[in-house]
Amino acid sequence: MTALHLFDLDGTLMYGSAAPVEISKQLGLSAEIQGVEREFSERLIGPPEYAERVHELWAGLTPAQVRAAFDGAPWLAGIREVWRQIEEAGEFCAVISLSPSFFVELLLEWGAHAAYGSRFPAVPFTQPLDVAGVLTPQAKVSIADQLCERFGVTRAQCVAYGDSMTDAALFAAVPTSVAVNAKVTLARVATHVYEGRDLREAYALGRSGMPCTHGGVPENKGW
Repeated sequence: MTALHLFDLDGTLMYGSAAPVEISKQLGLSAEIQGVEREFSERLIGPPEYAERVHELWAGLTPAQVRAAFDGAPWLAGIREVWRQIEEAGEFCAVISLSPSFFVELLLEWGAHAAYGSRFPAVPFTQPLDVAGVLTPQAKVSIADQLCERFGVTRAQCVAYGDSMTDAALFAAVPTSVAVNAKVTLARVATHVYEGRDLREAYALGRSGMPCTHGGVPENKGW
């Protein structure tokens, strides 16, 4: 039996930071993005308003700055190794994030089978933002269902990894979940809780909750 591993990006694959924060650093707008992040975390604004604010904030953004933000981000160790192991096991991995798709999709280079983010205009921005393309927490579940159909699995064969309440709906939709460096509110509803900087360790927890294909306890493959 195969499986689908669903990863959040901000605060999950990235330790203590988020794609919008790293992008804003490249523009010298760290203080400004922290204000927007605070409003979002306090639920004063939702995903569409957040996206509108950062789209306006990043008016001068260039592709080179996006790449620099990606390359310099505080990624967890072992991401590419985990995704290679998933591939070798005949399983699938995907990233679903509320962050801009132009950043999220760079993770395809590291071996993700699919990557979804909020749809922003191409960088540099010459077009307005269409908020219809901005993802919501519930949209993560819809995308997961689409991926299940694409890869020939069911929700029962999914493992979700996340860090905040934007992942709660997805955690509720699948049988196995791993809260990675997560807020207490999400950790309470997760199957497993991981604190640290190595995705290989979080992945091992995710695998420990998966059903075996051969009976007995899960096979130890050194993960």
